Order: sequence, then C-alpha cells, then structure tokens
Amino acid sequence: MLLLWVSVVAASALAAPAPGTGGQTRGAAGAPNVVLVVSDSFDGRLTFHPESQVVKLPFINLMKAHGTSFLNAYTNSPICCPSRANRVEAWTRDVAFLLRQEGRPMVNLIPNKTKVRVMEKDWKNTDRAINWLKKEAINYTEPFVLYLGLNLPHPYPSPSSGENFGSSTFHTSLYWLERVSRNAIKIPKWLPLSEMHPVDYYSSYTKNCTGKFTEKEIKNIRAFYYAMCAETDAMLGEIILALRQLDLLQKTIVIYSSDHGELAMEHRQFYKMSMYEASAHVPLLIMGPGIKANQQVSNVVSLVDIYPTMLDIAQIPLPQNLSGYSLLPLSSETFKNEHKFKNVHPPWVLSEFHGCNVNASIYMLRTNQWKYIAYSDGASVLPQLFDLSSDPDELTNIAIKFPEITFSLDQKLRSIVNYPKVSASVHQYNKEQFIKWKQSIGQNYSNVIANLRWHQDWLKEPRKYESAIKQWLKTHTNPKTV
Repeated sequence: MLLLWVSVVAASALAAPAPGTGGQTRGAAGAPNVVLVVSDSFDGRLTFHPESQVVKLPFINLMKAHGTSFLNAYTNSPICCPSRANRVEAWTRDVAFLLRQEGRPMVNLIPNKTKVRVMEKDWKNTDRAINWLKKEAINYTEPFVLYLGLNLPHPYPSPSSGENFGSSTFHTSLYWLERVSRNAIKIPKWLPLSEMHPVDYYSSYTKNCTGKFTEKEIKNIRAFYYAMCAETDAMLGEIILALRQLDLLQKTIVIYSSDHGELAMEHRQFYKMSMYEASAHVPLLIMGPGIKANQQVSNVVSLVDIYPTMLDIAQIPLPQNLSGYSLLPLSSETFKNEHKFKNVHPPWVLSEFHGCNVNASIYMLRTNQWKYIAYSDGASVLPQLFDLSSDPDELTNIAIKFPEITFSLDQKLRSIVNYPKVSASVHQYNKEQFIKWKQSIGQNYSNVIANLRWHQDWLKEPRKYESAIKQWLKTHTNPKTV
C-alpha cells in the first residue's frame, strides 16, 4: 500500500511544472531556500545510464528530469570523515606488519515484503527534518537552509566479526530487494591476485576479500547494496514530497550528493578508500528555481564545489582563494552569460587519501579524459593511468604504455599539490601522533595495541613488533620524544 501511495504522489510531483521552468525565478523575491541531502556510500554512477537500470530510484530520476545532474562528480577524499583518517593504526604503512582483516563481506535479509524502514535511525532523522519543515520552515519569511545527513547505503556493523567489529554486512528487506533487477547486475572482472597493484592487494587483504567468492555471493552483495540505495532514494523522496505538499518546492533548491561511493566487490574490494570509480565517483544533482531542467553536465566537479555553490545561491560574495567553484554557471540559466569568462571551473579535480586499509598515501587527478593516480612519494610505488572512455572498468593500467601522458599529468598534479612533500608530512604526523598515544598509554602500550581491532599475531612475537616500531620512530624523529 505504501508503495502505491509513494508511486501516486511521485507521479503527481512529476506532473507538476518543472522547478527550472516556472514559478519563482532566482532573485525575484530574494534567495531561494536550500535543502542539502547527503547520504553515505552512494555510487554516483547509479544516477545515470546504464548503471541506473539496475535499481529503481524514482526520486533521483525526478531530480534528473527537473534539474541538473553532474555526470562526473568526485569526492575529495574517499572516506566517511577525512578528519578521522589518522587513526592509531596509520603507522602500519611504515612498519612490516599485517593488519587484522575486516569481517568478510556478507548479506543479511529481512524476509518481509512490507518492511520499509530498515535503517531506523535514518528514517527518524528524515522524520525530524520533515517535522521541522512543517512546524518551523513553513512560517519563515526569510530563506532557510536544511541539511539532512543519511548513513545509508553504508554497510552495517558486523558483530559476528568479533568485539571490535567493522561494517561489512549489506542488510535490507525483501521490500527493497524487489526494486533491484537482478538480471541487470554486473559481475565485476577481477585481476588475478598476482597481477593486482600492490596497494590494491593490501586493501583487498585488509578488507578480507582475497578468498574465494562465488558469483552468487558477489551478485548478492551487489543486489543488497542496490536495495540499500533504493531505501536511500525513498528518504530523499520523503523530503521532496514534503516540500511539494507544503508549497515550498517551487522556491527551494534541492541538492543531493554523497561523501563517497561503494566498491561492492569491484576490484575485489568492498567499502571505499580507493580512487576507483565505484569508490570515488559520487552523485551530485541540483533542482529548483532557476536551475536548468533535464540538464546533464559532463564537466569534472567535486564536493568542495558545494560550498561556493551554496554561497552563490544565497547571493553571498565568494571569498578569495576557495578550493571549490560555484556550480551555478553550469546549472543556472541566470548565470548563463554572467560567468562566461570568470570563475570557470578548471578541467580537473583532486582527491587524496591517507587513511587505513591502504599502505601508501593516494592522490588522484581526474581530467575529462584521464584518471591519474599517484602514490606515496611518486617513486616507491608505481602510478596508475586509466582512460575511462575505453576502459570504464579500470582494469588496464596504461601508465607505462603512455609515458608522455603520465609525465604530463604527474607534473600537473605536482603543480596543484606537492604530493611527495605531503606524503612525507603524513609520515611525520603519524609518528608524532603515535608517540603521543604511546606516552598516554605508558608501559602497557604493547598489550593495548595487541587487542586493537586491526592487529593480529602481536602477542605471539611482541618484542619483534616493539623493536620494529622503535626502529621506525627513530627515523627522522627527535630521539628525545621517543
């Protein structure tokens, strides 16, 4: 019954005048309202053909029809919260030491065709946002900004992995699984373990994906992930429908994006922490007054562009030296000529990652044609180069085959960020933070670290690992702090 109701109301919303073609125009009565919805782990490729055919996403499709979708939007760091990337275990990339594996990726089904609210916390937050719209926003005489953050479609915690479990369970109900076209699910190609890039192999190992997986297991993981995306879409839809019912949709710009994607067994991995498309490519859709309808933008953009875009929407002058660029020149009729020769988004985006599950700092430079990935200091680990137009699955590293292009992109990357210097500073930071942590623990640090969720075999040879850490800390570190 709920599906029928949602379908009817969604159809009603689709039949309404397109937000970009009628009603209040930008600036006619001040700045519009802004509703920003950001979910977790949503693969941006699901928002455009052919990936979108695998799961029904009616409200994302609504935003595409009535707004502007950015086909090449990227995260600037493929992790839920980049500020937490310097965990205690970050030092393990510098010491010969194995990490304990995550829980093996698995699925968990609620065999109930009427179970709609699987992620209860997200639904509660969605309800709170809608109640605020109904009780507070409806009475506002000035524009408002509403932000809703969702945990879905991030995998769920996996208690079966032990006391300090990770999140490796793809969990949904039959209600949402029925929105997935199982026949359309693509089984990703894998390179043999012996041919994997060393950083990929390390990540695959720590994510417990180096073992054998049947096609059924892989297909189930991907199907359950898509089902979780369908539930995410429904929550986005609840916000859109509430705006429509309150007569706020025509004067509100709605933005939807995600912090990163989900590998869902591509490249023999799940989670994120990778520069491959499934992990780094995010959705970015905008609809509302003055926004071009049914517009697809192929320019490369990134999450740092959302901040200046929102300032532009609010008609607030942009500060100097921002990392991002307003997306209104690419999506708004009003800015069609005004921004033609200024504040133009460069033809590249940058993403970097220094966190766990990888054993080297990673830097990605994405241009309209190429994806270049550099590691560490640029010399100790081989780079990767992909032509996504001919190799969308990113299985063929052509960095050595095209040395001139590789060199040119590497020079461009270095002009944007001195990545060998950044990598060195990351190593130094890891040491300094580890020393502070070690000093806070005292003599008992060895026993404490032995029981952290990531570490294995420490207690078998504690002196060996303590010696390895001591040697690591002596390198380029003030001896007095050790």
